[in-house]
Amino acid sequence: MRTASPQRPRSRVRHEPAWDVAHMFPAQGTWTEEDYFALITQRGYELCDGRLEMLPMPTELHQFIAKNLFLALNAFVEARKLGTVLFMGLRVRTRPGEIREPDIVFMRAENADRRANQAWSGADLALEIVSQDDPGRDWKTKRREYARCGIAEYWIVDPQKGSITVLALERGAYKVHGEFGKGDTAASALLPGFSVEVSRALKPEGAK
Repeated sequence: MRTASPQRPRSRVRHEPAWDVAHMFPAQGTWTEEDYFALITQRGYELCDGRLEMLPMPTELHQFIAKNLFLALNAFVEARKLGTVLFMGLRVRTRPGEIREPDIVFMRAENADRRANQAWSGADLALEIVSQDDPGRDWKTKRREYARCGIAEYWIVDPQKGSITVLALERGAYKVHGEFGKGDTAASALLPGFSVEVSRALKPEGAK
């Protein structure tokens, strides 16, 4: 009697390439900055405590809010030659082995030596638009990290709450400079004269 030759499980054949690729990466908790900067991907990732954190794909509303706030802040900064404003995807080192990608960042001209092509060493202002997948990341985790890093001002823009919260660093901790809702104008403590209308920021023209 002929016996059938053993076959490899179909599921293993189907998933073997992905299995091989996954094992090319460091285990969670062991990622280094060198590993992180060598990562080539179409998705955004941040590095925290040796762990790789995947960022959610931005929605259209998120992009419109980021666009309008960037254009407003950049116009204010450029007109006064105060420094550099950049947007999503720029890496900011908040401490060795910890890399974040704020939605918008500003660095004063006098702190330009803290800028680098691969990643900035901190910032003077960071702005995050809260995503629905993990609001605590922006409200709690990054608030703690940005304060520890010495970022002088942190804006938390929350489309779900309809608010913009401006935090100012005082003695190593953030204090609320202002909590602004629809109908209010959110103002900066770090940059006197810079302000945005909350309603317009949270529902930009053209957004659905």
